[in-house]
Amino acid sequence: VGGLGGQEARPTLERRAGMTVLVTGGGGFLGGAIVRQLVARGLAVRSLTRSVYPWLGELGVEQVQGHLEKFEDVERAVAGCDSVFHVAAKAGVWGRYDDYYDTNVTGTKNLVTASRSAGVKQLIYTSTPSVVHSGGNIEGGDESLPYPKRFSAEYPETKAIAERCVMQSSDWQMPTVSLRPHLIWGPGDPHLIPRLLAKARAGKLRRIGRHPVKVDVTFVENAALAHLQAWDALVAGAAIGGRAYFVSNGEPVLLWDFLNRILAEHGVPQATRTVPTWLAGTAATVVETLHRLFRIQSEPAITKFVVEQLSTSHWYNITAAKRDFGYMPTVTIEEGLSRLSAQTRTEQTKPLPRS
Repeated sequence: VGGLGGQEARPTLERRAGMTVLVTGGGGFLGGAIVRQLVARGLAVRSLTRSVYPWLGELGVEQVQGHLEKFEDVERAVAGCDSVFHVAAKAGVWGRYDDYYDTNVTGTKNLVTASRSAGVKQLIYTSTPSVVHSGGNIEGGDESLPYPKRFSAEYPETKAIAERCVMQSSDWQMPTVSLRPHLIWGPGDPHLIPRLLAKARAGKLRRIGRHPVKVDVTFVENAALAHLQAWDALVAGAAIGGRAYFVSNGEPVLLWDFLNRILAEHGVPQATRTVPTWLAGTAATVVETLHRLFRIQSEPAITKFVVEQLSTSHWYNITAAKRDFGYMPTVTIEEGLSRLSAQTRTEQTKPLPRS
């Protein structure tokens, strides 16, 4: 493999032996996948989370409870670590800006500062393609896309600020890299699939717009693999520090065809009813305004960010990740759907607990 991070530059097992790696959010969906792959390599892994996860303990992962917003907690977590995977974040489509800022921006700044003081040698940051989505179609976009002047939600705005912080902090002592995996999914997904199923079962799922839209999706094991491959490249001294990379399966899908296949696998009626994009956008604006005016804490039934994500194409060119650190998805979408189907069948055949 050529480029900046080819196979010939990969660190040997001896160079990785004895390293301690911190994963923030190691109990989460992507964080957990990264932890499992690190443990499979025989590395000492530590996780910074708000709660205790028994399955992490079973894997031999050291758990540190704390909050990213509290510098002393972050200092405790990074002490003695060689590398850091910063996966934890406050995600979502609605909420108080200060809450997003505290976790995503202040938390990231705390981690960068504490990591540098602790002598951490590499930092890999989990970003999102939403940091460059301005509301229109993105078809084959690459890393030259600029940050938009305005964001439609607190999550992408604060993630963009945090990404800048990570990229600007990169130097020879602690090179950093930002990865932008798109729509992570797979068995055990606690976010995308449960929300999709809940809305469909409640009869509240609507297709937005009549034009077919194409999007990137990323099977969770591929997203985790990209993190480890980028880390390998940093450890080997590849010149990828201070850069951001799009990551996906490299197989853009028709959004509603993909979502309807997931619904079908779970025996849930598919989404067939359509709402015009202009009507969905108007409704989102009205609902958001009412929530802010009356300080309603619950998530709106529809938001401008969701309308944008469901009514526009957004898929990206992953050539840079392939070239610079050898990224290559190992699980295809079809294989991922087969694994998801197998998990669904297993759950459906589990005996009910005795009362």
